[in-house]
Amino acid sequence: MPIPNPSMKLPNKKYNIIYADPPWKYNDRAKTQLADRGAEGKYNVMSVNEIANLPVKTITANDCVLFLWITFPFLNEFTKVIDKWGFEYKTVAFTWVKTNASDSSVVYTDKSFFKGMGNWTRSNAEICLLGTKGKPQRVSKGISQILVSHRGEHSAKPLVVRDKIVELCGDLPRIELFSRHIVDGWDNWGSETHIKGQKLLF
Repeated sequence: MPIPNPSMKLPNKKYNIIYADPPWKYNDRAKTQLADRGAEGKYNVMSVNEIANLPVKTITANDCVLFLWITFPFLNEFTKVIDKWGFEYKTVAFTWVKTNASDSSVVYTDKSFFKGMGNWTRSNAEICLLGTKGKPQRVSKGISQILVSHRGEHSAKPLVVRDKIVELCGDLPRIELFSRHIVDGWDNWGSETHIKGQKLLF
């Protein structure tokens, strides 16, 4: 997701739910040869250290749950972010399997699933990691880890994830970092937040 303006400070509030989709920086051919497809051709990106050094710890309540989107190339470095933000890694909250079809058909073939770029196999899934601080409680035991949904605009995550988070954790104070959309019930922090089709640049 696009980087908020450096002058845009995090809210002076405490949250029990942090939902984040950072703009991870890839050092691959996408920047030079596939600029129209790679992340750096779509928006500004941040290094792992830049993401980790955001003062997220200052907005977390004593009992808090983190939902952090990450791609597989960063699996060896995500703990830098989680640790610096004050969380302990617990599990994978969601595995998003991407489809090309925009319908909700329950019958899938190999052609139903999106194939992205990849250095070895072609990528399809993205994962959202779950970390905790203190002793937050889940209020629903019915939330599945697997999420099958079609792709939207570049790097955008399925809107239903927010609903699943609230169902899992309860109607608690919550914020989405690197957000693109204003969503009822959520505080939002990001450089591309839309209200009724209008973009707000912070």
